[in-house]
Amino acid sequence: MNKTTDKNHLNDPELSHNMVHYLLTIHKLKEGKGYARVTDIAKDLGLTKGSVSTAINNLKKKGYVSEEDDSKFLLLSEKGHDEVHRILSSRTLLFYFLRDFVGVSEEIAENDSCQMEHLMSEETSAKFFEFMKNLACTCENISDAGGKLPDSFQFKTTLDLCQFKTSDDFVESQMGDKHLVEEEN
Repeated sequence: MNKTTDKNHLNDPELSHNMVHYLLTIHKLKEGKGYARVTDIAKDLGLTKGSVSTAINNLKKKGYVSEEDDSKFLLLSEKGHDEVHRILSSRTLLFYFLRDFVGVSEEIAENDSCQMEHLMSEETSAKFFEFMKNLACTCENISDAGGKLPDSFQFKTTLDLCQFKTSDDFVESQMGDKHLVEEEN
C-alpha cells in the first residue's frame, strides 16, 4: 500500500469515535444556538468540562477546531466542517440502507450507523451513495414507466436520493445532527 495515501482512500485515523462526536456536537450547537462553548459541549454530551477541554485541545492541534479570540467560542475549521458533512452523509446512507434495504429496526439502524459513520472512506461513501441511488431510483423509474419488478427486486427507501446528481451534492446537503428527519406526510 502506498504510504502517501490521501483522504480519498483512508480516513484520518486520528479521529476516534468520541472525537467525531465532539465535532458533531460543535456543529449542532453552532447551527442551533449560533455558538459552541466547552460548557455547552460538556452539557450536551454529559461529560466534565475538563475532559471536553482536553479533547477540544487535541482537535485544535489536528486542525479540526479553532477558537474565536475575543469570545472563546469554538469554530469548526474548513477541515472540521468538511469532516462533519462527510460523517453525517455516511451516517445517513448507512441508517437508511440498514433500515430500508436490510430491514433492521430503526433503533438498531441508528446505533449501528453511528458506530460505523466515521470509519467509511470518502471513496466508499461515494460508491455507496451511487449504489443506493441506483437501486432506489432505477426501481422507481421502472415503476413510473409502467414496468413491474418482482417484489424481491424492489428497493424502497424514504431517503430521496434521486434529487441529488452526485454524492458531493448529497454530502453538502447534510445540515445537522438530526439528519434522519424524514419528510412530513
